Amino acid sequence: MVDQAAPARSGSRPAPSNGPAFESIPAQAEPLDISQDKQWATLAHLGGVAGALPSYLILRSVGDRGPFTRQESREALNFSLLPTVVILACIALALIPAVGWIFALLAALTWVLLAVQSVIAGIKVNQGEPYQYRGNTNLYDKLQTKRSAQA
Repeated sequence: MVDQAAPARSGSRPAPSNGPAFESIPAQAEPLDISQDKQWATLAHLGGVAGALPSYLILRSVGDRGPFTRQESREALNFSLLPTVVILACIALALIPAVGWIFALLAALTWVLLAVQSVIAGIKVNQGEPYQYRGNTNLYDKLQTKRSAQA
């Protein structure tokens, strides 16, 4: 069978098609629906088991798309930042001979406290309730305020 269409010349444009127009992805991310907002907020708290990094990443990447996620990831970050710093410092100090075991024990106890509090908060937030940690130092907010004052 022979193709009846005329051969395309080099450098010429293809003929416009009558198909649907190209639809691009919007530059702005879509807002989260209620269930997604609750899911990301829950993950921000449960991420405290791994330290402050998960809640920071959720706050920076998804926080602008959902108010509950922004509120709860900021709360989780404010709480988990200080214990994360303490754990990392204790791990470094655990390398000291003779007294390192004390710092290793302190790091383990701090992690258990952080993990238990994070799971409790994650359960509450998954039920749709905002959660506030007792003894929250709001370290991240203080550091942000200090940084914006210097700029």
